[in-house]
Amino acid sequence: MKNVIKVENLSKSYGDIKAVKDVSFSVHEGEIFGVIGPNGAGKTTTLEMLEGIIKPDKGNVNVLGLIPCQSLRELNKRIGVQFQATSIQKKMKVKEALALFSSFYKQENQKDYLVELLGLEDKMEVKFDDLSGGWKQRLTLALATLHRPEILFLDEPSMGLDPHARREMWSLIRLLREQGCTVVLTTHYMEEAEKLCDRVAMIYSGELKALNSPRDLLNEVAAHYLTFESDGLGYEQLIGLPGVIRVEIEEGVYKVYSDNQQKTAYHIFSSCESKGLSLSNFRFETGSLDDLFVHYLEKEKIV
Repeated sequence: MKNVIKVENLSKSYGDIKAVKDVSFSVHEGEIFGVIGPNGAGKTTTLEMLEGIIKPDKGNVNVLGLIPCQSLRELNKRIGVQFQATSIQKKMKVKEALALFSSFYKQENQKDYLVELLGLEDKMEVKFDDLSGGWKQRLTLALATLHRPEILFLDEPSMGLDPHARREMWSLIRLLREQGCTVVLTTHYMEEAEKLCDRVAMIYSGELKALNSPRDLLNEVAAHYLTFESDGLGYEQLIGLPGVIRVEIEEGVYKVYSDNQQKTAYHIFSSCESKGLSLSNFRFETGSLDDLFVHYLEKEKIV
């Protein structure tokens, strides 16, 4: 696949704080690529170096064949950026914001198409400050894509949105990808990354911990678990069983993470039978990125 972004050994520090540490990855043309991790992990700093907003301390960044901090004017013609918070005057009407941002580009823009696509027709006379969070996100998405960018950068695009508005935003992002736009987004919503992204880079404390499709990440790292109810098994009995990585117990419901579910299940049943303990509602569960997220956070605490 053609790479439209290539990052090698990227690092950035602010004083004694190392925000990004020796990160390397590439982004394929036409994919939705997610950068995920907890707040303060270095996600936004990484995007800002790709966008040319800040200069790396070391490492190489290539976006569409350009070095962002050296070719910012040319790069801005070919990328779109939706920030977490876009500075639009509170009293500016939707139509005025669209007209202003359209004037920034010499090439023909797709304002009319985006107004129809995003359902902004009835909001044209509404002031920005009077829009709901979901409509503000729609407007800023339109402003970021007026010039038909080859790559669209989205920093926490669903932050503050209700579940319905979030899913609408996902549909719009998928549609932009179908039209040939490569999308790079940051998020700490694991469900968003799992359902939306073709590949995700998981960043913790400025370091790249994993990079793959959501499905393959869950297969690579033990995020699968067994769940059941019992009246007497203790934590110490379970944590020592073959394959067990982590045990969670809450109000009689057990959640046992394992890298070999079948072997662990056998030993749980054997242990209960030998001790005469009850066991019910036993299920094999496939983990989510939320589980993987917790897995890495706990590893960080141990280190």
